Amino acid sequence: MIRKAMKEDVVAIVEMLANDKLGRLRENFSDPLPETYYDAFEKIDKDDNQELVVIEREGRVIGTLQLSFIPYLTYQGGVRAQIEAVRIHEDFRGYGIGQEVFEWAIQRAKIKGAHVLQLTTDKQRPEALRFYERLGFLATHEGMKMKLI
Repeated sequence: MIRKAMKEDVVAIVEMLANDKLGRLRENFSDPLPETYYDAFEKIDKDDNQELVVIEREGRVIGTLQLSFIPYLTYQGGVRAQIEAVRIHEDFRGYGIGQEVFEWAIQRAKIKGAHVLQLTTDKQRPEALRFYERLGFLATHEGMKMKLI
């Protein structure tokens, strides 16, 4: 089941975000979890342009994805959908759950009237790039980032 994330899901979400070579460097999965995560959850939850979802199986959160809707003036006042923070718990990878959540995100973006669905992936994750390409995403643009902190 894919459902809207709740405050009670934050610990499971952060655990998945922290459980890879890049996440370990930037996340702080500790007990108790820093309040900054709950503050961020509240901001996301209150923003109509943000949809943080979890994938649940038998009462356990096993995946997550954040879908953002960005209204802008180009494309005659279009909406761009952005996928972020996709994670599937390591015990559940290889069972098609990632594809399931992406199919959900694609349909959700269409329902919300987005004309494009985009994502970025770290170049240190070539397996993710191959997965996104199999889903139909194309590397049509070169992305750039500037660290501010």
